[in-house]
Parts: sequence; C-alpha cells; structure tokens
Amino acid sequence: MTRQHVAPAATADHTSRLGTEPVGRLLWRACTQTTAAVGVYGIYALTNAWFVGHGVGDTAMAAVNLVAPLLLLLGAVSTTVGAGGASLISRALGTGDRQAAARAAGNSFTLFWACATATTVLGLAFLDPLLAVLGAHGELRDSARPYAVVLLCGALVSTGFSSLVRAEGRMGYSTLLWLVPVAVQITLDPLLIFGFDMGVRGAALGTVGGQAVSAAMSLWFFFAQRHRPYRITLGDLRPHGPTLRALLGIGLPSFLAGTGVTLLAVLVNATLAATGSATALAAYAVCARLQTFVMMPHTGISQGLQPIVGYNSGRGLDHRARHARNLALRASLLYGLLTATTLALLAEPLARLFLSDPDTVTTAGQALRVIAVGMTAAGIGPLVAAYAQALGRPAPAYLISIGALLLIKVPLIATLGQRGTGGVWVALATGELATAAVALMLLRRLRDATPKAP
Repeated sequence: MTRQHVAPAATADHTSRLGTEPVGRLLWRACTQTTAAVGVYGIYALTNAWFVGHGVGDTAMAAVNLVAPLLLLLGAVSTTVGAGGASLISRALGTGDRQAAARAAGNSFTLFWACATATTVLGLAFLDPLLAVLGAHGELRDSARPYAVVLLCGALVSTGFSSLVRAEGRMGYSTLLWLVPVAVQITLDPLLIFGFDMGVRGAALGTVGGQAVSAAMSLWFFFAQRHRPYRITLGDLRPHGPTLRALLGIGLPSFLAGTGVTLLAVLVNATLAATGSATALAAYAVCARLQTFVMMPHTGISQGLQPIVGYNSGRGLDHRARHARNLALRASLLYGLLTATTLALLAEPLARLFLSDPDTVTTAGQALRVIAVGMTAAGIGPLVAAYAQALGRPAPAYLISIGALLLIKVPLIATLGQRGTGGVWVALATGELATAAVALMLLRRLRDATPKAP
C-alpha cells in the first residue's frame, strides 16, 4: 500500500514555490543562501590556515595541506549521495511521489554511513602507507599523522546532508547547516591550537567538532521534525536496489569529480615535492585555501540551481529549468572574471596574511597570479555537471569529471610539471580553461534535450 503523508501548508509552500515563483527571484534567493553558507565554510578554511600558520608554523601548514585530500575524499562521498539523493527527491516531489522521496533520502543516509565507516576502518589500518602516498615524510609526516587520525575518526559525521534539505525547498535550514558548524569550528580552532597547545591535532578536532554539530542538526531535521513533506522510516533506511542504482548513477559523477580533485591535489603535491621544495608546498597550501574560498560561490550557484531544475523538470516545466540554467551560467562567468582579477592584483598581500617567510610569500604570489587566470572559468564545469545531474542525465557530468581529469588535467601536470614549479602553476590554470571549454560544448548537446522524469 502506498504510504500517504499530508504536508502542512507552510511546508508545501516551500516546495511548491519551486515551480511557481519567478525564476530569477527564486534563483537569486536560492543562490545567495547557498553561497552564503558555503562561503562561510570558505572563510573557515582561510581562518583555519591562519591559525595553523601562525600557531604552529609554515611546515605544519604544508603538512595539513598534504592531508587535505582525505577531507576532499570524504567530501566526494557526501557530494555523491547528496547530488544523487537531491535529484531523486526534488523530481519525486515534483511528481507528488512522497514515498519515493523518503526512500531516496533514507538510502542516501545508509549509503553515506556505510562508506564513511569503511573509510575510517581502512584509513586507520593503512595510515602509514597512505601518508607516504600523500607525500608526508620526515618532519611533515610527524605533523600530518595526528591530523589524519582525527579526521578519519570523524568521518561518520563529516556531512550534514544539506543538499537533501535544499531538495525540498528548505533553503534557510540548509544554510544553517553550514553557518552553525562553521561558527563552532572557528571558535574551537584558536581554543584548541593556542589555548590548549594542541597544534595540528587541535585544528583537526575543531573541524570534526563543527561537522558533528552539522550531523546532529541534520538528524533532528530528518528524523524528529514533523512539519515536512515526507517522513523517513526505518524501512526507508533499508537498501533498495533500484533507488541505490539511480542514486549512484546520478551521483557518481560528483564522486569522480571529488576523487579527481583529490588525486590532482596528490599529484600536484608530489610534483612540487620532486621539483620544488617545502617552500613551494607551503605556497601551494595557501593558494589551495584561497582557491577553495574563491570557488565557494560557484558551488553555491550550482547547489542553488539543482533543486529548481530538478523540481521543474519533474513537473514538465522545461522552460523554467532552462531559464534558471542560463541565469546561473551568466552569474558564474561574471563572478569568475571579478574574482580572478582581484586575486591577480592582490596576490602577494593575500599570501602575506598566512605566511611569514619572504621567499614563500613571493612564491605564493607568483603562483596565485597564474592560477587566477584559470579561475575566470573554473565554475563552468561544475555548473554544467550539476545541471545535467538535476535533469537525471549523468553522462555529461561523467565526461566533465573523469574525462577532464584523465585527458586534460593530469597530462598537463605531468608534462608541464617537469619544467619546475612555474610549469605546475601554468598547468593548473590551463586545465581549468580547457575543462570549461569542454563543458560548454557538452552544454550545447543538452540544450535541446528533454528532461526525463524519475
């Protein structure tokens, strides 16, 4: 028997306005909220770097950056279940199938918890070989090990499932799932690093502490709050083959993209370690944090776009989905141009905020000016991939994620990296521009495609 659940009017309004409110206004509100949320996390990434750099030292900064791929990997897992689950939920709500929405959400939780548990067990069991692969040796290894241990132990709480919250139109609570934990993290970092003299272990505990708050908030939202369009039961947590296949089919490109970012970071660190020095590694650590911060609004635009496209495609309102896509694309290009110009002009002053050694500051400034060129179009690939996933058409997202990595970015790093640190910076910028060009070509193929209902 099909389960019935009548949502309160206020909750129904949150969801139904995805298909009725003017697209421009809807996208603006969604993107400003998601951008504010992820932007705050970007601020945390920068403040965390400042606390580590000034509280522990430049070597610790390089060590923390070597372990950063672990965070990226966990992020890839959460993005996989988030993108896949959100697409299924928003399209199911668009067609009025609340039971399918609940099952998609429940299976998203189960899949993430299983993957996070496996990550913790395997990561701790093979920690030393893992650190060696990441390039942590000698003094860097001594700093990286305690940081990695804490992050692996906190894997189970490393997401708040904000994309599933956005899928039903609850943008405000989705934003809180970022704001509150980041406030906790920014409070814990100086307390643990400076107050309790815990060094890099304190930085990791601050990160996990904030993540735990986000996880607790999401559990309350999905399992205790009653005023929602669907309820998750124990039966919805039970693995359901068709739902898991659909979830993974749509979300796997996000995992590949996240894994690609992880592998690319490992490759860049290994190349810099071989051709450069600890100075180059510390310089790249700062550039990577600044790049993460700059990319946050791009992420916000993509995340704000997905529930609008998914819901409207589910209801057959294809023109609204296409209009939202076009507005998001223009916003991403404009933002990319503005931020790239700012980074290029303020490269060394920004580097000086996090680093104290003059040579490292100079190296970071040079790197940032080159990398900024690629940042002009860095948001295009993720945006096109998110649009395709929201339509339930993962093939273009696969090509953007894994295709761009294997055919463009890795070969560029491997080839140009042989010329030294300058070649690495050029390879990073060129890779972003080439990926954007490929994404725009794929978008042309999607323009006349009819979105499919779930």
